[in-house]
Amino acid sequence: MGILSKIFTWWDGATIGTLLWSARKGSKVGEDEFGNRYFQSRDGQRRWVIYKGANDASRVPPDWHGWLHHTHEGDPEDFLPPERKWEADPLPNLTGTADAYRPAGALERGGKRSGATGDYEAWTPDAS
Repeated sequence: MGILSKIFTWWDGATIGTLLWSARKGSKVGEDEFGNRYFQSRDGQRRWVIYKGANDASRVPPDWHGWLHHTHEGDPEDFLPPERKWEADPLPNLTGTADAYRPAGALERGGKRSGATGDYEAWTPDAS
């Protein structure tokens, strides 16, 4: 789809209007390892991200998340400690995907729940 998707869709990257507004009203601050680009208004009051690919807030790394919410000033590389070898990479939000968490008894896992243990008594209005 190319140019038409850029004009009319917001869920798969930035629209042309957002890209033009970012170029006119903001200045690029940096880019993360996923290709997301981060901008700041000229007065420094507003910060935003233009995602590479689908717009999903869980794709913003923790260091840039802190910058977006004014937790700290400057580039994340300036204030973060070095990455530890035991740290895991952040995971995207898996809700709605095949890899989402499904507890026992969920329909996607067969809908079989364990039987009642007998320690529960249902409330009825006439019982009181």
